[in-house]
Amino acid sequence: MQVLFTPRFVRMIGTLPPDLQEEVYEKVELVQDPKNHPVLKVHKLQGKLKGIWSFSVNYKTRIVFEITKEGYLLHAVGDHDVYK
Repeated sequence: MQVLFTPRFVRMIGTLPPDLQEEVYEKVELVQDPKNHPVLKVHKLQGKLKGIWSFSVNYKTRIVFEITKEGYLLHAVGDHDVYK
């Protein structure tokens, strides 16, 4: 699947340290193959974020995304506050 970035996601990733940015891009490459989803802990969100998905970059960092007909639309990256 194709991966698309919202302007917000691009701004957020620019604020991360370079080593974490590199790790984010590595995980974005992995999420394109559904076989990697268990490793990345891809899961649907609930409540106010129903219809949105998330996956882990590392123990602390998450990526919030939406599945559209065009592909994965990445909305936000950060710690658990990204869900707010």
